[in-house]
Amino acid sequence: MSELSQLRPSGHGRFHPGEDWFVHVVEQEIHRVVIGTNAERVLDTMHALCLHLDPAVDIVMRDQRTARQWEGHLLPLPEVREAVGRLRLPLASYGGVELSLFTGDDQLSLTPELLLVIYARTDRWTFLLEEIGFIARDVIPPPTWRLANGALRPAPALREALEAIGSRLRLHEGPS
Repeated sequence: MSELSQLRPSGHGRFHPGEDWFVHVVEQEIHRVVIGTNAERVLDTMHALCLHLDPAVDIVMRDQRTARQWEGHLLPLPEVREAVGRLRLPLASYGGVELSLFTGDDQLSLTPELLLVIYARTDRWTFLLEEIGFIARDVIPPPTWRLANGALRPAPALREALEAIGSRLRLHEGPS
């Protein structure tokens, strides 16, 4: 059983709103796919979709609370996936981090509001999303919450997890 097939919903649970959605737009030959679902599922989806990136990826993590940023280039995908997997629980709990994985053709970005946005040169991501039960929409629904400057409470567990990932992957910390 593939990791994507494990993401296929088996029914509506207590924390599953009943509809996972995506909006696909093409602008200047770049496909942009915005994906919405609950926090845990969006992170599980990002983790599973990472398997479809090139074997070496770039990563950028920016913590909105501290304005700290880490980045690394041409890192082995298995190491990056393992690191992103370790961030799933703290990210789902606290949000407020922008996390992007990218190659020359594709970019997977988690927004601080816990939406997943994909930028790509092809539409292959829409087929993968449909395979795991996401529904195509014409427009992005209104946000249920937005980040305001200074609105995020300190999250020491998230800060420590980001620092650990930065160290584990030997990411460079720099100004955001």
